[in-house]
Amino acid sequence: MKHQAIALTALVLASPAFAQSSVTLYGVIDEGLDYTNNVGSGHVYELSSGYAQGSRWGLRGVEDLGGGTKAILQLENGFDVNSGRAAQGGRMFGRQAYVGIERERFGTVTLGRQYDSVVDYLAPTTANGNWAGYLFAHPYDNDNTDNSFRVSNAVKYASPQMAGFRFGGAYGFSNDANFANNRQYSVGGSYANGGLLIGAAYLQADGTGTNATGAIAANDASFIAERMRVFGAGINYTIGLATVGFAYTNTAYRNPSGNGYIGGVPLAAPGVALNALKYQNFEVNGKYQFTPGFFVGAQYVYTMETYDASTGSVKPRIHSVGLMADYFLSKRTDVYVQGAYQKVTGDSTNSILDQAFIPGTQAPSSTGNQLVMRVALRHAF
Repeated sequence: MKHQAIALTALVLASPAFAQSSVTLYGVIDEGLDYTNNVGSGHVYELSSGYAQGSRWGLRGVEDLGGGTKAILQLENGFDVNSGRAAQGGRMFGRQAYVGIERERFGTVTLGRQYDSVVDYLAPTTANGNWAGYLFAHPYDNDNTDNSFRVSNAVKYASPQMAGFRFGGAYGFSNDANFANNRQYSVGGSYANGGLLIGAAYLQADGTGTNATGAIAANDASFIAERMRVFGAGINYTIGLATVGFAYTNTAYRNPSGNGYIGGVPLAAPGVALNALKYQNFEVNGKYQFTPGFFVGAQYVYTMETYDASTGSVKPRIHSVGLMADYFLSKRTDVYVQGAYQKVTGDSTNSILDQAFIPGTQAPSSTGNQLVMRVALRHAF
């Protein structure tokens, strides 16, 4: 009995040295008042949640396995502050839910519901994917730089940083007998050195939004289409207190049938087949950090749209402008104001896409113009 007691005591004392683990609770609450000049046919004032950042709470976990290897996990819930409802299609952990292994020399492999490579590597060079959020998204967030959808059933690799370089990729399984029915794959990389940041990514998804269990589920997709293909690159450069950036993205949808932002509204007139929808987005952005707790930022996006239907091909143009000022009351609490304006010009598609629509508003405008203004309070914990 004496020897057994000594052995048990030694085991208890040795366990913490073998594997140390921790779980961190964190979150963001972003709540504000919006004014939109035209929603359908009239203006609207509304309280809205999660614009500069999506309101969320989450858990991060890590266990040291020894030898530079760690087991990691992340569970992140998105929610609407005003109603208390879960976001991302009502999922409990709709923003992220994964488990994986991280090794300092070789990188990280994770499995679960995760971000794609556009979000990881390209989006940080855009205003909407970095400091501005929802209202500054490219039209309908056609390139997912604002993270409108996540990838379920995903296996993902992220490299360690090597002399400023990072790269990675993700594959989202369809979880269907038809292997290619709603799958996703993406790759990307970035380089950071001093004030310079360069990012690029490629994404392809087959059968987006066509079922409930695939990589990009029906209640989570932005566009519902036979195929989605995105590629792009961007650059930011910081000189002193000023940061300037440029990003280009190219998005193509084959046989698109709908868009999650506008529900069941068809993208083509009755009797017209929409064969393809393409967007080229050219973004210029800038930010000036007047003090550590106050910045002003601006963005302009010129979007070339190609609407290829059975009645012919037309090429509308979309102009998007955004302004933002953000002031921190403390390290964790800030107030910000934003304004966004969109104008659709050029050829007519004779569809809902002729009407301006800024992601975050209730519905498209009744005209080719839409203006949104927001004042909000954000708190991180």
